[in-house]
Amino acid sequence: MTYTRRTTSTTTPAALPQTLRPRPANVPREVTAPRDGGDPVVDCAVYVRGERLDVAPPDALRVAREQGGFVWLGLFEPSEAELTAIGEHYGLHPLAVEDAVYAHQRPKLERYDEAMFMVLKTAQYVEHEQLTATSEVVITGEIMVFVGADHVITVRHGTHGELGRLRTQLEGQPDLLCNGPSAVLYAIADHVVDDFLEVANAVEEDVEEVETSVFSPARTDDSGRIYQLKRELMQLRRAVLPLELPLSTLVDRPNDLVPEAMRSYFRDVQDHALRVRDQVTGLDELLTSILQASLARTSLADNEDMRKISAWAGIIALPTAIAGIYGMNFDNMPELDEPWGYPAALLVMLGSCLALYRGFKRTGWL
Repeated sequence: MTYTRRTTSTTTPAALPQTLRPRPANVPREVTAPRDGGDPVVDCAVYVRGERLDVAPPDALRVAREQGGFVWLGLFEPSEAELTAIGEHYGLHPLAVEDAVYAHQRPKLERYDEAMFMVLKTAQYVEHEQLTATSEVVITGEIMVFVGADHVITVRHGTHGELGRLRTQLEGQPDLLCNGPSAVLYAIADHVVDDFLEVANAVEEDVEEVETSVFSPARTDDSGRIYQLKRELMQLRRAVLPLELPLSTLVDRPNDLVPEAMRSYFRDVQDHALRVRDQVTGLDELLTSILQASLARTSLADNEDMRKISAWAGIIALPTAIAGIYGMNFDNMPELDEPWGYPAALLVMLGSCLALYRGFKRTGWL
């Protein structure tokens, strides 16, 4: 059996690894089309002392054990049969395999014998020219990570959250890879939470746009847009909020799969996840307040319309009443035989209408 060694560094620093941050700003994420048949294996490599060895998937686990390294096997939407076969080869727990195949899981961390299984929700912001009542704002996917002493298996679902660039970046930090499979888990969790931050910041701009529209002098009805934004924000909440407990477990509980040096790195991810949680919760509460304000403004506008209608109805009703009285066919009515009776009635109608108009204008009804 032969394999190719790809060198990323000639020495392994003794100091603790540097964090993955900072990352290049404004770099577009790669999007992979949904899988339609073909090999579910996206990438497979063995990492020994931080260096990558390109090995065929069937031989990767054996080489990793012989060399004292670990396998990182990346899969994209494998079928049940494909993942079951891989699970038997790597000794994965059947329940974890089932969760990874059918997806739609909450973020969680489970321990099966000598391995861990972590589920992370991924999120991506959907660009749109203008937010409408039907705009898609946030789409989500899933990444399942199997972590053992000598392997990491990632199973990705969804058309985003591609890990190729992350793998390349991580291979440029062999000191971090020297910490074993937990370093890959950290990098993935850090990558996912960073995406949450980007999505939350983009959603915040949409919230500010709606807020400006609601409180603008122009008369608008934004309730549909606000409700749609709250629905889309709920998807992000479902991805972020449940992640707090798994990260807390990785930080606080002793784990033979997570070296002490890596726990501080997971604590950094936890801090960022808590920041996103607070931001998303704040946005949701702000949207609730904006929705209430929008409904209140709509109700106020309706009341203003009703006041105007009522005021004009009152103005029209007074001359109508006078004309109705003088239109009754009775012989003994005052001023019927006087030559000034008709113009006097018109003057009374006009004067009363002007008085009512000034009164309604002064009180703000008109």
